[in-house]
Amino acid sequence: QVHLVESGGGLVQPGGSLRLSCVDSGIFFNFYDLGWYRQAPGKERELVATITSGSTTNYGDSVKGRFTISRDNAKNTVYLQMNSLKPEDTAVYYCHSQSYDGRNQYWGQGTQVTVSS
Repeated sequence: QVHLVESGGGLVQPGGSLRLSCVDSGIFFNFYDLGWYRQAPGKERELVATITSGSTTNYGDSVKGRFTISRDNAKNTVYLQMNSLKPEDTAVYYCHSQSYDGRNQYWGQGTQVTVSS
């Protein structure tokens, strides 16, 4: 059973923009904290951005000011708007969800983002 499905990845030129989407098939989306993580080849998976059930956001230092995370509870969807993309942003991006009490936690399968000329 797949709970989270990412989409919107692809190839983009440096300085360009891309918007990632993640759809949650569960029925408790409104009460979950959400996040985006990324992993480049040979590197550790790192936190990109998080958004709580109350829509409080937090960003990794490397993307602050360039990326924006948002959620649409009516559509069970979390978004990651990526602007001013750099080659260093190239990675597989993963969607993550977690219940407030920590009982339930899910990962998406990932979507590839490549920033290159």
